[in-house]
Amino acid sequence: MLSKKLAIEVLNKMLETGADYSEIFFEDSIGTGITIENGKVSTSSTGITSGVGLRILKENRCVYGYTSDLTKKGLMSLADSLNKSFNGERILTVDHLDLIKAPNRNPIKKSYKTLTQEEKIALIREGTNAIEELKDPRIVRYIGSFGSNYRFVAVYNSKGKWFKKETEFARLAYSVVVADETGMETGFEGPGCQDDISYFRNKVKPRESALKAVDTALLMLSAKECPSGKMPVVIGNGWGGVLFHEACGHPLEASAVSRGLSCFAGKEGEMIASPIVTAVDDSTIPNAWGSIDIDDEGNLGTKRVLIKDGKLVNFMIDDFNGRRMGKESNGSCRRQNYKFCPTSRMSNTYIDNGKSNPEDIIKATKLGLYAVSFNGGSVDPTTGEFNFGCSEAYIIRDGKIAEPVKGATLIGKGEDILKKIDMVGNDLALAQGMCGAASGSIRTNVGQPTIRVSEILVGGRGGELK
Repeated sequence: MLSKKLAIEVLNKMLETGADYSEIFFEDSIGTGITIENGKVSTSSTGITSGVGLRILKENRCVYGYTSDLTKKGLMSLADSLNKSFNGERILTVDHLDLIKAPNRNPIKKSYKTLTQEEKIALIREGTNAIEELKDPRIVRYIGSFGSNYRFVAVYNSKGKWFKKETEFARLAYSVVVADETGMETGFEGPGCQDDISYFRNKVKPRESALKAVDTALLMLSAKECPSGKMPVVIGNGWGGVLFHEACGHPLEASAVSRGLSCFAGKEGEMIASPIVTAVDDSTIPNAWGSIDIDDEGNLGTKRVLIKDGKLVNFMIDDFNGRRMGKESNGSCRRQNYKFCPTSRMSNTYIDNGKSNPEDIIKATKLGLYAVSFNGGSVDPTTGEFNFGCSEAYIIRDGKIAEPVKGATLIGKGEDILKKIDMVGNDLALAQGMCGAASGSIRTNVGQPTIRVSEILVGGRGGELK
């Protein structure tokens, strides 16, 4: 961490040529990872990240640079090279820094730094041993991994503020590949948290996660090809929320909205979804995977209602893009590490609970698709057009979940899908993932209750749905 005296000197150096804001982002983190593949420890690694990122703003212009040279000479040299991007006289001077205090919503009772390699390996093996016990010849590869990260951050800015924060998070993941004469399929489960090891021993069972990955892979291996065409689609809770995250969440980030590169730009106050849809980005959920106490600009994490009863009411806004929009930041600024310039990003993003029971949503669907989870896809935030492949899906017949199908792809536009949601369940669940964008890869939760979309174009090689 830098001394306040040095921080003030560097901040003022960056303001020499007329900038209206300067910022120092200091980071020191340690990440560890262990992987067991087909019963044997294949990798064990430790990585250290330490450095400083400097950012200068002037009106709607931004320059950013980073260095691992934490000496005064190194920092002043970087500051001098950045402020050459502007040509003017000093308009601001920093003479003090006041500490910003944030509530600690993500306390860790026992640091992962205290765990031995043997303890971490034993945790992974609870799941991999369960896979081995199946003795199923169709399982051709299985991988268990456990990764943890300790991160210390301090930020100083020309508003005369500074803050520091410590974060710890971990993830336990199982990946399975199965194959027979009909083909090959994969299964994956990867729970994560900002909590200590007790989360993986009490709330998430390694054995159950590993066997769920196997079950999904084997089920899809025996499944028939999905039929194609327009049809009602019921999307499962938890991981089903990745479709909303990608097709609607990214277009609601200020980085896209402020430049007119979002399908929702200019639509605040308009009905963009069905009246039964409320969507939220909440970084204040205690110990949740995507939560933050304070964002990477020094603004407190908040709960942001994005869509209220179908109406667009807010965006995820950082300070810089808020300038273009004429809006204040709402604590949405994030970055992977000091090498990335920060911008508006999601945290725990979900469609909120509705009034329908999940069973009633299935019963109300005579013929359609039940998409439980997804395995990737693509989206254009400027248009909202998307296509997502389903990793687990079933046909619904006469209000009952029937045969599993593979190769299903959902195709459409986010803004169209939002308006076609005609049933929302009461079984909200969150699922952990990593989101990649301009400011790097960050922890995010996706989520939703079970929902039904009255019609989506489904791609598949199984012919017409009958």
